[in-house]
Amino acid sequence: MTKVDRGAIPFSEYKKKFKALADEKRLEIMHELSRHDSVCVCDLTDILDLPQSKLSYHLKILLDADFITREVRGTWSYYKLQEEAVNHILSEDLCCLFRKESRQPAVERNNS
Repeated sequence: MTKVDRGAIPFSEYKKKFKALADEKRLEIMHELSRHDSVCVCDLTDILDLPQSKLSYHLKILLDADFITREVRGTWSYYKLQEEAVNHILSEDLCCLFRKESRQPAVERNNS
């Protein structure tokens, strides 16, 4: 059986990205950002009815997963959705890792 080079597939990066997507509030944030070019954090707190501390927590996770970017303008932070990163995680590139045709044949074991 051929051993898989796990270093060639960025599983830890995918884990981080899927963890970021596995929260309803973060999905709501991403949805709101997808509707605008960029949004001030002050507006997001009102739109999502979240305290600033909780919003910051969710924004940090999305930033770490590279789903959003932050731009500081004066005293305010503006956030923008990284459409390329979102599209990539939902793309053929990732689903091809798990397609049947990419699997190696099973190895028969002799139980003697």
